[in-house]
Amino acid sequence: MDRRWWRAQAVRYLMRFQTEYTCNLLNAERHAAFGREAAKLVLATPAKEWPEEVREEPQFEMEQFVWSNHKPWMPRPLLSIHVMRMGDKACEMKIFEFEEYMKRAERIRKHFPHLVSILLSTEMQEVIDRSRSYPQWNFYYTNVTRQVKNMSMATYEASLGRETSTNYPLANFLMAGESDFFVGALGSSRCFLIDGMRNTGGKVMAGYTSVNKDRFWYLESKYT
Repeated sequence: MDRRWWRAQAVRYLMRFQTEYTCNLLNAERHAAFGREAAKLVLATPAKEWPEEVREEPQFEMEQFVWSNHKPWMPRPLLSIHVMRMGDKACEMKIFEFEEYMKRAERIRKHFPHLVSILLSTEMQEVIDRSRSYPQWNFYYTNVTRQVKNMSMATYEASLGRETSTNYPLANFLMAGESDFFVGALGSSRCFLIDGMRNTGGKVMAGYTSVNKDRFWYLESKYT
């Protein structure tokens, strides 16, 4: 546990930067994933006159904090799922089908019936296609070309180009850390790092479930 805590702190330290490039990248991905949903909410809001602009400066520290703590809009509550690739990863650990991840998502929803939104992260087009078999969920994912059939990871990344193959996983990684719940496989380095981001981002008590229990660092969530 001490080593796990140290790794979580190190990940948060390395990812703490708020550069203009990263902010622009995240803004673009959030807009692509959630922009249409946000627009629907705005259009559904009853038309009212805009209040007059408040020119008076905040008088209290708490008021200053509240008005300066704006965050980008995301559908809440939001469950993030990262499905590992089904190919060469099989030599490292047991591979689970997308349906196993969704079983855990359904178990979380038994505790939180209003949970309907999933941020889906995967390199496989097959997983995106299977998500359409769950119409009771709203899926959001990055609009990028994904692996088809037995394409190797090296070939896949080369087809995307260096910039895209670096940026879109980074954006998904950071947004997963902001999600309310997470389903993944702790045998995956990426899922393990997301766990570290969540533990140091105010979500240490939030639901994190894993499809595999054969790793010593697996922590049983109360939702599993």
